[in-house]
Amino acid sequence: MTSSSVDRVAAPVDPAPPPARFDRRTLVVPGLLVALIVVAIGALAVGRYAVPPNEIMRILLGQFLPIEQTWYPRESTVVLDVRLPRVLLSILLGAGLALTGAVMQAVFRNPLASAQVLGVSSGASLGGVLVLLTGVGGAALVGGAFLGGIAALVLVVTIARAVPGAPLLMIVLGGTVVGAMFQAMVSFITYIADPYSELPSIVFWLMGSLATASYPKVLTAAIPIVVAGLVVLALRWRLNILAMGDEDATALGLRPQRLRNLLLVCVALITAGSVSVAGVIGWVGLVVPHLVRMMVGTDNRVVLPASALLGAVYLTLIDTLSRTISTAEIPIGILTAIIGAPFFVLLLIRNRRRLWGSDA
Repeated sequence: MTSSSVDRVAAPVDPAPPPARFDRRTLVVPGLLVALIVVAIGALAVGRYAVPPNEIMRILLGQFLPIEQTWYPRESTVVLDVRLPRVLLSILLGAGLALTGAVMQAVFRNPLASAQVLGVSSGASLGGVLVLLTGVGGAALVGGAFLGGIAALVLVVTIARAVPGAPLLMIVLGGTVVGAMFQAMVSFITYIADPYSELPSIVFWLMGSLATASYPKVLTAAIPIVVAGLVVLALRWRLNILAMGDEDATALGLRPQRLRNLLLVCVALITAGSVSVAGVIGWVGLVVPHLVRMMVGTDNRVVLPASALLGAVYLTLIDTLSRTISTAEIPIGILTAIIGAPFFVLLLIRNRRRLWGSDA
């Protein structure tokens, strides 16, 4: 046997490459998108006046395509003029509020961070109530809510920096203090408001409701939420770098403080757009991102878009429930609190060592 033949016999055979593992996370975003479409059609269908889903599809397509009209005029009025703006608003607000929670939890590296827990919602409420007292709405209401949300954020960050050594604990406690302070101011304004002309609108607005949804309100909310939401989604990969710490992020070419400020301004803008049209709707930003992380992990490139979609699904379901479970509509803010508060307690129990152990 020649040496060449020996070499051919002795040469190791390359093993076959291992089969690629199926990553179920790739199906989460498409699956949530399909779920959102199904839930939206279901929300358009159910109510005191039920409309068949197939007719809903024909009504919607009939606005763009020349198809034969098989629906009653009343069905078209119910779907297009009453339910569609409400569903669009619930999708916008659910996606925006879930995004704010996911961003704040990533920025502060705090599992309890959200626009409500950190006092941003209370600050936006105060700004909105002050504008309501003047009798002005629309863009002024968004502006007032935005300034109030920014003021609350600045105070929370200032308090957290004033006490070194326990940043996570101080962020939560600072948010609790700031939220209570702004909420007290809101209560005082409610107390002095005219009980006949001003008080009813303020109280109903603060409860959080989509009962007065309309296309102008959809546009009012869409401008700040869509603009700020697109900025946040475009920066989602940088949140992964930011989570590595300021030194590593700086070494990789990021400016951590500037990035945080930009993201927090976007959070305040989204919160302001939500509060201005629907009042305070809490707990969405706390509950939804944690549910998403249970499904996809901690990669913010997936967490943020998945949170937006799941938030839209979640709030649309809650709003549909609020207007169908009883003859009198229940404000959506009440239902989100009833569902979110127990989840928050479980989260506190699960993370008690981290909270009370100064990041330990």
